[in-house]
Order: sequence, then structure tokens, then C-alpha cells
Amino acid sequence: MTNSSLLARLDRLRAELPALGAEAFLISQPENRWYLSGFSGSSGWLLVTDQQVWIATDFRYYEQVGLECPGFELVKVTTRFVDVLPELLTKTGVRRLAFEADCVTFADGQEWAKAAPDVEWTPTKGVVMKLRAVKDASELATMRAAIALADDALAVGLAQARPGMTELELSWIIESYMRTHGAQTVAFDLIIACGPNGARPHARAGDAPLIAGEPIVIDMGARINGYNSDLTRTVCLGQPNDPARFWEVYNTVLAAQVAAEAAIRPGMNGQDVDAVARDLIAEAGYGDYFGHGLGHGVGLAVHEEPRLSRLTPSMLAPGHLVTVEPGIYLPGWGGVRIEDIVLVTEDGVEVLSRAPKEPIVG
Repeated sequence: MTNSSLLARLDRLRAELPALGAEAFLISQPENRWYLSGFSGSSGWLLVTDQQVWIATDFRYYEQVGLECPGFELVKVTTRFVDVLPELLTKTGVRRLAFEADCVTFADGQEWAKAAPDVEWTPTKGVVMKLRAVKDASELATMRAAIALADDALAVGLAQARPGMTELELSWIIESYMRTHGAQTVAFDLIIACGPNGARPHARAGDAPLIAGEPIVIDMGARINGYNSDLTRTVCLGQPNDPARFWEVYNTVLAAQVAAEAAIRPGMNGQDVDAVARDLIAEAGYGDYFGHGLGHGVGLAVHEEPRLSRLTPSMLAPGHLVTVEPGIYLPGWGGVRIEDIVLVTEDGVEVLSRAPKEPIVG
């Protein structure tokens, strides 16, 4: 991350302060803190004023802050953050302070207000998340690398997948490839769900064996420099045991995904994109078996803004990265989900996930 990128992000946040009626912003949400400072530690608070940025953290991260955040003012926390908060606010002269009400506990909020009773506390929700939703050039480069690594890891895993291998064994082949080819870690615990296990959208890899001819849902991602990819494919080891049902469900999901990706345009509401896929699945008779949203933003968090969901309006804009992942889940049989990450462009989308969608392996 370049210094110019950080400065641009901080300036965008400062531009939000007048509308909030605040003089400064206190950041405590981990991904937001990283986005605005480059600090990757697990504990810290960022105070952004119109001229300076102060970062408060404890002994574990003093040296790390100096390396990752040159030019930031360091506040050493020796006991609790609330103990240094009054002096920090006095030093900066802040009297009207915005904070992240959507990630601060009720108890912390009460303690802060008690420690600084002369400060006007302004609760906010989603301010930095909205800024994070539009990816800059450096973020897109990192995301492309994380997406490509997941594509490669899936190909390696499928080349070694065999009936009788457990879900966990296949999971480890994929995970170990990502970890030894540039990933910090996996984006989340891999989902490898064979047969009826695939009817649970967030099943985790277990000791169940992979069975020839049964649908296998594989949901995975790599994390590179803090940024996460997210990829799902559904495969069969050999021809499906129930070919009529498998191909009807698979082709319905694939058609819904292709239609949704083709429909996306900047300025479109995420609810309308969701409806493109959802209506097609409902027309095929499987509407009751597609229970989650069509997709979500992805970046520093696996799930972030914007959302492609019937429940949440989100206006799409160039620079947004979203997943498109329709699914059908039939209890007792299994599931099919297909997921890409796409970049919203000026006139549509660029599909960044390149993993093949041919489901028959071997």
C-alpha cells in the first residue's frame, strides 16, 4: 500500500466529517483501521482529525506501528484505551467526535462517554465501509492475485480428488497449495460438502468421504496482504448418480448466475440483480431452496458492502467487487452453488474468477 493511497483514503474520510457534524473520527473496527492506516495488528484505535492521525495501541505493537504507519502520532496504551482517551481528546482539542456505533460494544460506548463527558459523541454506521466498497488500483491488483491463487488451488485440488478421500483431505490439499504459493492464510475455513452435506450452505469440511457421482460443493478463498478471494464450484467425481436431477439443478444455477452477471450495470440496485437470478430459479420450481442473498462485496473482509440481496438495497458503482453466487439446496440430496467475483465497470462487469465451470471431474 502506498502512502499516497492512504492519504487519499484519509482525505475521503475527512470529507465526510462536516455532514456528520464532527471534528474527528474514532476508528476501532479492525478492517477499517487497516484500510486507513496500514496497521495490521489486532488491537488499536485510530483518531482522524482534519490535520493529523493518532494511533493508540499497546506494548505488543509499538514497533510494528512505527514500521507500518510512519508519520502517525503514537499513543501508548499501558492499561486500557479508555484511560488514555481523555488526554488524547484534550491534546487534539476535539469536542465533537464521530465513532463506529455498529462495531463498538454498548459497554465501551458508555465508558468512553463517561471518561470524556464534555465531548459530543456522534454514532455512525457504515461510513468507512462505504469508502472501502470502491476499490482503488492497488486493492484491485491484490484482489486479482488472491482470486487467481484460489483458481489455481482449486485446479490442483480437483486434479488429486478421488472417491474415498475425505472432505478434510481435499480441503488440506487446496489449503496447503494456497499457503505455499503466496497466501497469508485461507480467507475462511474451506467448505467441502459432498452429497447431502451440500444441502447446508455453510457446511464445513469433515470426515465424510467423497462419493463418486455425488455433487460436491467447494467454497474457498485465499488471503493476500489482507485481501480475500471467494470462489465456489460444484463438481462430481465421474458421472452423476442421479443425472436428471443433477443436470436440472446445475444448469438452473448456472443459468441464474450467467443472467445475473450479464444484467449488472453501475447504478443498478443490488435487490434488482438478486431478483434476476432468484426469479429464474423460482420459475424452475426451486425458489424455496435458494434462501441466501445472491452475493456480497469482498475485500479486507470476506463479506462487506455492497450487497446483492432482496433484503438490502445497495447501489452498484464502478470499482465495486461483488460475488455472484446463486445456489439450490435440496435436503437429503445435496446442493449446487457457483460463485464468481466480478468487478463492476463503467458499462457492466468484468468476471475475475477464471476457474472452469464444467462440473464433471475425472
